[in-house]
Amino acid sequence: MRSLWRSQSANWLTGGIHFLIFAAAAQSRSARAWPYALVAMACVSLAAWIANYRRMRQIADTPLSNIATAAQGYVEISGRAEAPSGVPLTSQLTNAVCVWFRYEVHEKSADDKWSLHDSGISDDPFLVNDASGQCIIDPANAEVICSRKQTWTSGSYRYTEWLLLPRDVIYALGDFVTLSTEYDSRDINADVGALLADWKTDQPQLLKRFDLNRDGKLDLKEWELARRQAIREVETAHRETQLNPGTHVLRAPGDGRLFLISNELPAKLRLRYQLWSWAHAAIFVGALGTAGALV
Repeated sequence: MRSLWRSQSANWLTGGIHFLIFAAAAQSRSARAWPYALVAMACVSLAAWIANYRRMRQIADTPLSNIATAAQGYVEISGRAEAPSGVPLTSQLTNAVCVWFRYEVHEKSADDKWSLHDSGISDDPFLVNDASGQCIIDPANAEVICSRKQTWTSGSYRYTEWLLLPRDVIYALGDFVTLSTEYDSRDINADVGALLADWKTDQPQLLKRFDLNRDGKLDLKEWELARRQAIREVETAHRETQLNPGTHVLRAPGDGRLFLISNELPAKLRLRYQLWSWAHAAIFVGALGTAGALV
């Protein structure tokens, strides 16, 4: 299942956790509760600092690669988004043609509180093109940071939608693999059989090519000649296919490293994670130092 918890919402969530810990300590009306509350706040900020620093370093330490020459493994790429051929992807709320969308619908209760009513996120692959080549982006399990966001209210519902559109400049960091086409003898035999069956549907042309004695039928020797010709044509087609560049795919790393897709520049993303890491580090040091002073 796709996880909707991503670093941006998680950073704000830590603020909410800090507030709850602070409120619980205040309601206890006991001075003994404060050191424990401050240590708990420090632990939350330490975890958030590690997560943000890790993301900042992975963006900073991974060089940008051209799609055509990218090494297999963990890379970052950038290019223009493009919808794959076929029926275009449309967003859930506005029916806008896009390559990725996320939406949330909140409902307002009688006491004027908003609660999540519905949400969703697309998993359809899309293409990214740079000057050197093309790569398929599989967004499953990606952390998507999208600056294109719109929110509106209708009646007691509030709608929010995030979109990545065709022609957007996309930055992506993940596991890059090139899928090559390989054939074994079973593939060749199946294709030879299919080709011979196709030739049989056009008997005049089949006889013209392989009926050497012109008796109006193919004997065993002539049929073997046709079969060998079919093998040669299939093997030639397979070789030509294998000479074509493989299909490049960017997907979630299997080792848990950051898989990021964004329509923002990497420098801006790196700075954002850096500022969050500094903020959480300051809270960690401040909370832990205050707790030590109170003990």
